[in-house]
Amino acid sequence: MTLRNALTPLSLAALLASGAASAQETYKLAYIDPLSGPFANVGELMLANVRYGVDEVNAAGGLPGGVKMELLQFDSKLSAQESQSALQAAVDRGARAIVTGGSGSSVVAAIVKGAERWNQRNPGREVLVINHSSIDPELTGKNCSFWHFQTEANTAMKMKAIANFIARTPSVKKVYLLNQDYAHGHQWASYGKDMVGAARPDIQFVGEAFHPTGRVKDFAPYVANIKQSGADAVITGNWGQDMTLLLKAAGDAGYNLRYFNHSAGAVPGTVLAVSQTQLGQLTWVAEWHPGQAERPQADALAKAYQARTGSEYLAPRIEFSPLLLAAAIRKAGSTDSVAVAYALEGLRYESVVGPVQMRADDHQLLLPQVVNTIAPVDGKRVKIGWEGTQFGFRTDAVYDGLALAQPSACKMERPARKG
Repeated sequence: MTLRNALTPLSLAALLASGAASAQETYKLAYIDPLSGPFANVGELMLANVRYGVDEVNAAGGLPGGVKMELLQFDSKLSAQESQSALQAAVDRGARAIVTGGSGSSVVAAIVKGAERWNQRNPGREVLVINHSSIDPELTGKNCSFWHFQTEANTAMKMKAIANFIARTPSVKKVYLLNQDYAHGHQWASYGKDMVGAARPDIQFVGEAFHPTGRVKDFAPYVANIKQSGADAVITGNWGQDMTLLLKAAGDAGYNLRYFNHSAGAVPGTVLAVSQTQLGQLTWVAEWHPGQAERPQADALAKAYQARTGSEYLAPRIEFSPLLLAAAIRKAGSTDSVAVAYALEGLRYESVVGPVQMRADDHQLLLPQVVNTIAPVDGKRVKIGWEGTQFGFRTDAVYDGLALAQPSACKMERPARKG
């Protein structure tokens, strides 16, 4: 007797329905970042980059068993409290991983703590946190978590690259530190003084100030203080409107400054702001910049992204975060979060910016960093414009991730392996 003949019409229908539900099951990845407020444009662009990565995973056949990755989206509203609500909503809808990072270190830290609490209370339904942009070293240092993975170089790695570059830039002599008044802004200032000071003991730090994040409408008073100090360069962690308004205020004052930053050049509107002021040089650090000759694969991907979406590509690390997660799921042969986390540890991945590796000790991805400056297109070192301008990116130095890696204070508690 065949199985089909042994089943009643009702039980056969139930079995078929069960099979259909199984076939439609997805691996849910929840995006939690700002989708409203002063940094909504950044959050929307990051969302588009994550979605592109998810689409790549699914176009390549999805996860083992043909399971597709599904992207959910939630607004963090730049608030640690709101992010907790978003996390709860995400796990209620079955999310197995959270992708975040554009809301700042305090929000990411809150999401990680929330995930830890959820995982402790819900064994078998654990959730991972993939952090694509928050670069607080404490997230992979003393506050590290087995459930958190950072796919961006941290603050110390980025400042190390800038310090290496400033060490061979004698025109930088007097430095002012202007940063957003939150944990990471203070860290960026502290690393600037320590690392740049060690690389160039002759440099003078002539002033320091902190300002509220996303609330300053006119940076003219800050620029006046910088000018009075006699600074020729500013170490600033500002991004989004805090960076563009600073550039505008300095340009309006006719002040030609050199800015050293961790990631602002990738944020929409920054290149346009530099082109409009016609003054100042913004030097920043990332795993890639548009037009970088050393990374033709990344440039090809950026062009394909623009052709498909009609918008500018932001960062390889954001796009390949879902791909890195998918590679770990394939390696684990399971979507179980504990197994996937162990598979991520030490994982080597061939990305569009070259080979990267997830350091097992602290879950910090080691990826290359490019020191580059927003500059006019000259057909030689800057070949393409960005944001509809005749300004693009000039490669100043390239550093390997291993060369920039810093010691970690991480002491991680790991759950028992399953199986």
